[in-house]
Amino acid sequence: MNKSIRDAILNGFYDQAYQGHELYGPQLLVNNEQEKIWFTLRRELVTAKSFTWAVAFVTKDMLVPLKVVLADLAKKGVRGTLITSNYLNFNEPVVFEELLKIPNLDVKISQKAGFHAKGYLFEHDNYESLVIGSANFTRAALLSNYEWSLKVTTKSNAGLLKGVSEQIKLLEENSLPLTQAWLKTYRESWIKPTAPVTSYQVKNVIKPNQMQEAALKEINALVAAKQKRGLVVSATGTGKTYLGAFAVKDFKPKKFIYVVHREQIAKKALESFYQVIGGDKKDYGILSGHDHNLDKKYLFATVQTLSQDKILAELKADSFDYILIDEAHRSAAPSYQKVLNYFKPQFWLGMTATPERMDDQNVYQIFDYNLAYEVRLQDALEEKMLAPFHYVGVQDYEQDGQIIDETSNLSHLTDQARVNYVLKELDYYGYCGDQAKGLVFCSRQEEAKQLAELFSKKGHPAHALTNQDSETKRQAVVKQLEEGKLEYIFTVDLFNEGIDIPALNQIVMLRNTQSSIVFIQQLGRGLRKFPGKDYVTVIDFIGNYKNNYLIPLALNNDTSRDKDKARAEIKLPEVMGVSTINFSQIASQKILDSLEKIKLDSMKELRSSYKELKDKIGRIPYLTDFAKYGSTSPTVFIKNHALTSYADFLNKMGEKIELTEYARQSLSFVTKELALGKRPHELILLQLLLKNNQVSRETYIKELTQFGAYIDSEVLDSIEKILSLAFFDVKSGKTTKKQQYGGEPIVKFNHDSYEFNDQFKQNLNDGDFCKLLTDAINIGLKLNQTYDNQAQFTLYQQYDRKDVCRLLNWPLDVSAPMYGYRVDEKVTPIFITYKKDSTEKRNAIYQNTFEDGRSLRWYTRTPRHLDSDEVTRLLDPKMKLEIFVKRSDAAGKDFFYLGPATIQNNSVKEEKIGPKQKATVGMNLVLTNPLASQMYSLLLDE
Repeated sequence: MNKSIRDAILNGFYDQAYQGHELYGPQLLVNNEQEKIWFTLRRELVTAKSFTWAVAFVTKDMLVPLKVVLADLAKKGVRGTLITSNYLNFNEPVVFEELLKIPNLDVKISQKAGFHAKGYLFEHDNYESLVIGSANFTRAALLSNYEWSLKVTTKSNAGLLKGVSEQIKLLEENSLPLTQAWLKTYRESWIKPTAPVTSYQVKNVIKPNQMQEAALKEINALVAAKQKRGLVVSATGTGKTYLGAFAVKDFKPKKFIYVVHREQIAKKALESFYQVIGGDKKDYGILSGHDHNLDKKYLFATVQTLSQDKILAELKADSFDYILIDEAHRSAAPSYQKVLNYFKPQFWLGMTATPERMDDQNVYQIFDYNLAYEVRLQDALEEKMLAPFHYVGVQDYEQDGQIIDETSNLSHLTDQARVNYVLKELDYYGYCGDQAKGLVFCSRQEEAKQLAELFSKKGHPAHALTNQDSETKRQAVVKQLEEGKLEYIFTVDLFNEGIDIPALNQIVMLRNTQSSIVFIQQLGRGLRKFPGKDYVTVIDFIGNYKNNYLIPLALNNDTSRDKDKARAEIKLPEVMGVSTINFSQIASQKILDSLEKIKLDSMKELRSSYKELKDKIGRIPYLTDFAKYGSTSPTVFIKNHALTSYADFLNKMGEKIELTEYARQSLSFVTKELALGKRPHELILLQLLLKNNQVSRETYIKELTQFGAYIDSEVLDSIEKILSLAFFDVKSGKTTKKQQYGGEPIVKFNHDSYEFNDQFKQNLNDGDFCKLLTDAINIGLKLNQTYDNQAQFTLYQQYDRKDVCRLLNWPLDVSAPMYGYRVDEKVTPIFITYKKDSTEKRNAIYQNTFEDGRSLRWYTRTPRHLDSDEVTRLLDPKMKLEIFVKRSDAAGKDFFYLGPATIQNNSVKEEKIGPKQKATVGMNLVLTNPLASQMYSLLLDE
């Protein structure tokens, strides 16, 4: 440990020749797309024994994610100190009020004049870390601003730490403890700092934002191309209505009608359109049960009224040259279909936030598969079109070991103790504003009613609304919430869509997540911008639900069905703009447990994904389509053991792809062995041969060079062994892989040229085979974009043992007998399962452990001695060691590549291990590239 810290400091401040270290080395922290200063502070917090921060400015909008971490630390007995100030009155009284809620945080108010410090000190077991620079503890500073902060690590007796400790001591001696009495005085005297006066006036002109401009361009392109219909998918609160108004303004219709299912929405849309288009207000009118303004130029109608026979009788089919259908996911309903089938405008525009339907209706088909533009939740948050949110996943109430799950009876859900627990959590994580204005989603209607009563009795006025309540009552209850007469509305699924309560500052989820669609609909209820609302707190009470795995997928709009990606989203939650995702440790583990029990890539799930994408694009989707539209990851199809190729899958979907046996075998080879894109070389040659009957070696090498791929005689020889199938001439069951892939070389090699074999050429006349082959090659080259093609392996990418055999240019696939490592002439790949699932398993006796993210104690097979031939070759200074690690056996066959390693001097020893005390040789392996902090968390953190 001490040597690692010393070398890391020397590497950062003296000479890069010393061994660096991601965790201990000095780092300049900034905010960019990959990293946020908050990520480093969070990482330091979760591993610290204690911490002391001296930070001048703190904002309430960053306290929610901090509280999640500190709640976990409190369970470990970890405390910290925050020294802050009242300098310039920047810190609002509510900030101090929220800080007082954190039981394991001692807050002190510096009395130093002009206190403007920004330092974060963390005490660990054998070292201390310090982050110091320009970043205050504010959301902007830690997530988005251009800031510089320097992170350094020292031993506890270092000179720098002594200086910092002395300054902290001085600050503490000149500080007052934060108390309710001090806060009362501060609140009474506090005057909000005045914002700087700008020298210009903002004109009240509504203009398209960047995303609306892009959408308008696509909508207008459809109109120009004489398309009759187009669809826009736009997340709730992203200015969908204004976008429609801009589109209509550009079109300049003689007569226009806007169609929706509720009069309230139609009236609000009229006002928005008038703000954008302008003109005479008399040109605008409503068509509903109460108003029949059929003569207006701009008409805003409810579908219930417009679809009536007597109304249609008064209107010609070509009465409107532009028709906009809002909430277009409803357009499959009979009333909408009646309207769609009757009118013949020049253009139909559909707009929806949720095109995915829970039934079998296809919204994309209704609008001729013309998806003009798509603005999803993550895009809208990045573009600051919505109010940011802080999502907090916490454990639901537990009593006597019993936790809420799908089978919990009503008495457990409405137990007084659970209510007290929920209220305690809601108070701890808080909300933006003077009073809670929350929407609570429950699992059952009776639960909603009883909880509303219990909340009210506890001093938190609440009301339950169900689908049994009239529209008038719903509006009245919403108005009570907006006016502050209620704090909470309890409901089941009533408010998933079609309701607009911009004042909401809390979304509370007391139910199982049934689907990603519903989850996002419910989350989106609170994201409309509203004066004084800087963020929304979303508190999700997570029980023992089998669908918990849907939560990170929904939050990240992750439809890839890739378990590795999902695990990363749980263990390393990202941010969207300045919105944060936070899971308590227990909640995180519950989600991981749920994830391990589900088969994300089951045929049922893939069938659903296929149908959804086919509905979206109106034709058979290929692997490249799944990548293009951000749907299921193509790797899921490629790795699926039940499929030999994507042709197999299409047949299972009823598409009737008929291939010759040889075509099926050769397509299976390209898909299974090459399409993951871990090396581009073979794919590039196949692509060249699809365009040319014969390709010279000179042309091929030139193409590889232009692609940026490394070239040497060994890799060229390896490519020949792969495409001739010689590499696969090893037993796999009763046959060899070579035989399973067709038995003969895919590509024939002459002295200086390449060409497909005759049978392969003949199959290229089959349109389906050619299309599927091209698709497999193209997806492989697309997936290859994440790899470094100047090297055999890319740091932190994943490889299985067969990949390693191929990429090391070995003549045969010897992955089957290669368990933990294989000593070759020049290189030894070492495969390590870090976390053993069972002490009884063979690999559990090898205690391979990272000491510090850099050094790894590793053991050879048994029995081995220092003079064994294998060990002698392994210890040869010229031998290159390549390290591959996975967290556990549950992670599948793929290992993360951690780079090369060297053997630490004087660490090699012969030892006895296991119950039978067999001989082995142990040694310390030192990674050339110390683990990056995110990889450290993925592989090593509990």
